[in-house]
Amino acid sequence: MKFIYKRILFKISGEVIKNINNKKFQNSIIFNIIKDIKYLIKHGIEISIIIGGGNLFRGSELTKIGINRITADYIGILSTVINGLFLKDLFNKYNISVCLMSSNIVNDVCEKYNLEKAINLLSNSVVVIFCGGFGYPFFTTDSAACLRAIETCSDIILKGTQVNGVYSKDPKNYKNAILYDKLNYQDVLKNEFKIMDLTAFILARDHNIPICIFNIYNKKALIRILFGEKEGTIIHNNI
Repeated sequence: MKFIYKRILFKISGEVIKNINNKKFQNSIIFNIIKDIKYLIKHGIEISIIIGGGNLFRGSELTKIGINRITADYIGILSTVINGLFLKDLFNKYNISVCLMSSNIVNDVCEKYNLEKAINLLSNSVVVIFCGGFGYPFFTTDSAACLRAIETCSDIILKGTQVNGVYSKDPKNYKNAILYDKLNYQDVLKNEFKIMDLTAFILARDHNIPICIFNIYNKKALIRILFGEKEGTIIHNNI
């Protein structure tokens, strides 16, 4: 079997790496991700990652206790830097070449985002972790993931979540919720599915980049997607 994608952008939610006991980092999930990434790099797949910060702080939740929205968003942005640094160190320990880049300057912690360098690193089998989101308030890491995918000419955006894909309604509340195998962007925007924000979907649609929403807890799901096997929900213009 051959991989159907060469360069991917992998979006990992901060919430995904927070475990059921509310600890900040869930090692088992992270180690499974590392194993899959190491396998894919060995087989020539070029991988960039965007990490969220929801396991530490979420800007939307901070505003509920009176924190100014702009300040809250910057706290969320810095949380992604913490998660990125955490992932980078683990990758190093598993002998995976990695570079951490941030939209904002964070001296002595990570490099300032540079597109030309990022593409060069990807072409040389270095995993590039993008943190800091857009670098500005009011934008989500989902939107940042789509922007970086466009800039780096990625073949697909893979969003690892806690559910098996996109459902007709919340599967936690409705047992009759339907899991979609495929969707087109018009259907997603019309129905305003909450799995990603609309800005992210519009960016991906306008630049014709597919998105796969899948359950990151399913072992080797990442590898199956790249082999073209049925996993999660694929969203594309041509479906």
